[in-house]
Amino acid sequence: MMPRASAEASLHHRWSVTAVTETTPTQATFGADGRPLTVMYVDLNTVWRGGQRQIFWMAEGLKRRGGRPLLALRPHAVLAQRARAAGLEVIPIDPLIAEWGPRTVLRLRRIVAREGVDILHPQCGHSMALCALAALGTNTRVIFARRVTSPLRRGTATRIKYGRADRFIAVCRAAVPALLDAGIDADRVDVVYSGVDLTRRVEPATPATLAELGVPNGSGPLVVMVGALTQMKDPLTFVRAIDVARRSVPSLHALLVGDGPLRAPVESVMRQLGLDGTLHLAGFRSDADSLMCAGQVVVLSSDGSAEGIGGVVIDAISFGRPVAATAAGGVPEVIEHERTGLLVPIGDATALGQAIVRLLTDDALAARLVAAGLARSRDFAIENTVDGTMAVYRKLLEPAST
Repeated sequence: MMPRASAEASLHHRWSVTAVTETTPTQATFGADGRPLTVMYVDLNTVWRGGQRQIFWMAEGLKRRGGRPLLALRPHAVLAQRARAAGLEVIPIDPLIAEWGPRTVLRLRRIVAREGVDILHPQCGHSMALCALAALGTNTRVIFARRVTSPLRRGTATRIKYGRADRFIAVCRAAVPALLDAGIDADRVDVVYSGVDLTRRVEPATPATLAELGVPNGSGPLVVMVGALTQMKDPLTFVRAIDVARRSVPSLHALLVGDGPLRAPVESVMRQLGLDGTLHLAGFRSDADSLMCAGQVVVLSSDGSAEGIGGVVIDAISFGRPVAATAAGGVPEVIEHERTGLLVPIGDATALGQAIVRLLTDDALAARLVAAGLARSRDFAIENTVDGTMAVYRKLLEPAST
C-alpha cells in the first residue's frame, strides 16, 4: 500500500490537474456491447439534502450525455418524486423490507440483471451494503460516493462492505484521509468535487415570504444559514454568533433554514439570549435557495465532525452572496479566507459573529469577496462534476473491454 503522506500528495496532484483542465461533455456510449452506459444510483434516504441533489443532477447529466441513469429509491422519498417529475427512471425499493435483507438483495440483483446495469453507484453507507450484496458474483461494478469526512466504522463488516467497491469518489480532498485510514488503497480513490447548476435562475424571496417567516418588511440586513439542525451543522454556534453580531448591527435579522433533532436546544438558547425577535426559525423549506438569495450574508457553522464540501457555500458564492463560515471539512477548498469569503475556527461563535459584522459593514470587502466567489464558483459547475464522474466510470470500465 502507498504510504499515506505520499498517497495524499498523489491525490492532491491528480485533482489539481483535473480542476484546471477545461472539459467537454463525453458521450456515455461505453456500456457493455456498445450500449449506452447504464448506471443505477442507489439511495435509501427519504429526505432532500445535498447528497440527494447531487444524485438528481448527476442522473440528469448522464442522461444528457446519452447514458441511461436508473434511480433505486424509496418510493415516498423526495428525490423519487422530483426524479419522476423530471422524466428519470425510478425503481422503488419497498421501505417495509429490511434495507439489506435477502428479499431486497434478491430483488435488486434481478433488476440489475434485467436492466443490464454496468455500474451500481450507492450514495450512503446503508446503500453501499445493499449494493455490495446485490453485486456479489456478478460483473456489475460498484463505485461508492463518500460525501462526508467522518471516519468509517472499524470492523469486519466495514472491511467486507467497502472491499466490494471497485472505486471510491470523494467529494473533496478532506474526505480522502478517512478512506485511507480505513485501509483503502489510494489508487482506488478519485476526488471529484460536488457541483451546482450554475444555469438555474433563482429569484430572492419576496418581502411577503420573509414576513411570513417573521422578518419585518423594511427591516435591517438579513443573515441566512441553510442547514439541518444537527450536531454536524452546529446551529447553536450560529445562534450565539447572531447574538454577537447584533451588538454591532442591532437592526439585523437572521433566518435559520432547516429542521432536525437540535430544534428544541436551538429554541432554548434563543430564549436565553433574547433572540426571539431577531432570529427566525424557518424549518425545512423547498425555497431555501430563494431565502439564501434574499440575505446580505450567508453563514455555515459546521463543527467539522463530518462536513464534506459544504454545498451551501458553493450555492452562496454562485448566487453572489458573501460567506462567513467555519473552517470545517472541505469548506476551505471552496472558501479561501479573505479572498472568496471569511473563515473562522470551528465552534468560535465570537469570531463568526465578528465575521458577519465585517461583511455587513464593510461594503468594499463584501464586494471584493463576492466578485472572487463568483469566479471561483465556475470551478464547481455541475457539468464539471458530471464529466469528472464519467471519467471515473470510463477508467473503471475500459480495461474490462480491452
